[in-house]
Amino acid sequence: MEIRALHPLFAAEAVGVDLSQPLDEGDFNTLKAAFEQNSVLVIRRQEITPAQQVAFSRRLGELEIHVLRQFLHPDAPEILLVSNEKRDGKPIGLGDAGHYWHSDLSYKEEPSLGSALYARVLPRDGGDTLFASMHAAYDRLEPALRERLIGLTGVHDYGYRSDIQARAGTRPPLTEAQRAAVPPVEHPLVRLHDATGRPALFVNEGFTTRIPELPPAESDAFLRQLFAASVDPAVTYRHHWQPGDMVLWDNRAVIHLATGCPEDQARTLHRTTIKGARPVGAAQTARAA
Repeated sequence: MEIRALHPLFAAEAVGVDLSQPLDEGDFNTLKAAFEQNSVLVIRRQEITPAQQVAFSRRLGELEIHVLRQFLHPDAPEILLVSNEKRDGKPIGLGDAGHYWHSDLSYKEEPSLGSALYARVLPRDGGDTLFASMHAAYDRLEPALRERLIGLTGVHDYGYRSDIQARAGTRPPLTEAQRAAVPPVEHPLVRLHDATGRPALFVNEGFTTRIPELPPAESDAFLRQLFAASVDPAVTYRHHWQPGDMVLWDNRAVIHLATGCPEDQARTLHRTTIKGARPVGAAQTARAA
């Protein structure tokens, strides 16, 4: 196995990996360490079944089942179908998934640790995914701004984003049961990575709606400033998908955005999502000390 950098600040490619076969403990630990250190890890030219993707993903942790049950893989509910394809006139997956900057499941009390997305059908044009390093974004902030962030929280709200999509007609409205399953939550604006201890911004335009410690106008202005810092071109990596790509990303350390593709070109990917822990902020660590 060889780990090759794809960006000066983060993102790497793992060469010499075959996920159709169970990795021995040494190789798996090498892969896991590369994932934690680089935040985005690309493994190309894979030929795996849904069961093999689930088995590999489960070694990284307990898997999440997405709240939109109608878009789960029929043979593997741990897999969410990210797709613009239709069967009998109905979408088979999330056709508008991720067309805004976000961190997967940041709206849950225990947000996702990471995600694994496997390319099944790719369009001829477009379909790229952008990733932004929230470690690098935090490091580039002025010291006074980093100090101001300590102790502040952000409200993450899935219902907010779902309502926008429902009004646009790109996704059906949430049922009352679905909405009750994902109430708004508060998380620190700066979280410490579970494995490395590195600080990272933990905001995203997709789900972060306000900073409850600040007046509304000040909260809106501050969030706009943080959103802009988090997607500066210097901290972004653009992934051009190839057939058989498996891409792992660390939701504790990056946000991402799907750039979209022409509606008449099919794009279908299989996503597994690894459950994480409640984010710990720098202020909480200081109090504990």
